[in-house]
Amino acid sequence: MDSGETYLPATRNALPGRAAPPSAPRSPDVLPAPGGDPFGEPGAARARVHNLRRRVGGVLAALAALIAKFFAAIKGLLLLVPKIKVLTTAGTALVSIAAYSLWFGWPFAVGLVVLLFVHEMGHVIQLRREGIRATAPMFIPFLGAMISAKSLGENALAEARVGLAGPILGTLGAAACLVLAEAANSDLLRALAYFGFFLNLINLVPVVPFDGGRAMAAMAPSMWFLGLGALVALLLLSGNPFLLLFVVLGALETYRRWQARKTRSLEQAAYYRVPPRSRLLVGAVYVGLIGLLVLGMHETHILASGAHSFRHL
Repeated sequence: MDSGETYLPATRNALPGRAAPPSAPRSPDVLPAPGGDPFGEPGAARARVHNLRRRVGGVLAALAALIAKFFAAIKGLLLLVPKIKVLTTAGTALVSIAAYSLWFGWPFAVGLVVLLFVHEMGHVIQLRREGIRATAPMFIPFLGAMISAKSLGENALAEARVGLAGPILGTLGAAACLVLAEAANSDLLRALAYFGFFLNLINLVPVVPFDGGRAMAAMAPSMWFLGLGALVALLLLSGNPFLLLFVVLGALETYRRWQARKTRSLEQAAYYRVPPRSRLLVGAVYVGLIGLLVLGMHETHILASGAHSFRHL
């Protein structure tokens, strides 16, 4: 039965005349948080929210730094775009030098790539004079070098000027090698001069896409078939597999251009309309180049020994 009286709990081990031992201090975890309940649950929730915000802020800062680095890298690539062409030219030149070195040794390989570069720069210079932008030369081992442009000029006469500019400058480059060879009595430079004359002469084969075929566009396009026949005959006589590629390219380009000419459209007629005086000038330059190149090959004819040394005949 409830008497309504209040009882104090007895202290364990309490002895008469001795004070009771103090009770253990309360843990801070159970201290009431300001403005909260005695168990401190709202304070713990705020701590968790604070930690979450801090983590989210760290993640966002890391993402911002990553995005900044990305755009900095993109900016760097944009600044390098103008240099990519130069890097392509240099890289393909080094690959060609390495390939040619396997057969001719690196001094001759370097000179050969330089002569190819001089030839291609003749095309680039003339294209710029025609108001057409061209890419930097790109070298292809054992196939020479190439450039690309949106067009070769507004008519066949401009195409002939662009086509002949390569052999003209290339012939001057080979002639410079010959002058240096005579001054230094160097068979290596004579060999380079010979190859320079030879390569420029081969480029005058009258079939597109060779430089001689470009000249024939202004002189007599029907000569493309004669040039293609000469390439086929050379392929059968030499058995050189690289010539097969040129025969295929020549056949495809000749067929495409001849089919376009057969349409007899006003555009085609305007493209191939060349004044007689200009036609004779192109023919004189073409024939004159062939004569100079044959003479240069005769004057620099050499033999190469197995050790890649050269002996003048």
